[in-house]
Amino acid sequence: MAANAWHGENWAKVNVMISYNLSCSQGHEFEGWFQNRERFEDERDRKRIECPVCGDRKIQQALSAPNIATTRKREAAQVEQAVAFKQAVTAMRNQVKENCDYVGTEFADEARKIHYGDAEERGIYGETTLEEAETLVDEGIEITPIPWMEEPSEH
Repeated sequence: MAANAWHGENWAKVNVMISYNLSCSQGHEFEGWFQNRERFEDERDRKRIECPVCGDRKIQQALSAPNIATTRKREAAQVEQAVAFKQAVTAMRNQVKENCDYVGTEFADEARKIHYGDAEERGIYGETTLEEAETLVDEGIEITPIPWMEEPSEH
């Protein structure tokens, strides 16, 4: 079954995510968020995780060292994490836009049609309410809420 995604209000309230320190074969380190370890391993094995710096898909879990840092180092690390987060969200947005069909506010209806075989199986994304998303999950329809950052508009 195709993975379905949605973005919209209250997306963060649907799932608790686990943060993993990751690295690509080129040595770039970044964070990834997954529902559980099995989801991380599945996404990694299917080469669906992409380095936000170079696009490499040979990803592994990075070693984590204890965080003993000065205030300045901690602040610099927070800025670096914010930049990495923005890059990761942007890369994910671009991946979704390139590989899935945008169905707008018809997301819930289209997800149901795909799930029940009334529409072509494919990846979709769009908007829905938290209540409708919960109803889809209760029906056994697999969806994933995603953070969404629009591309900056050019003025």
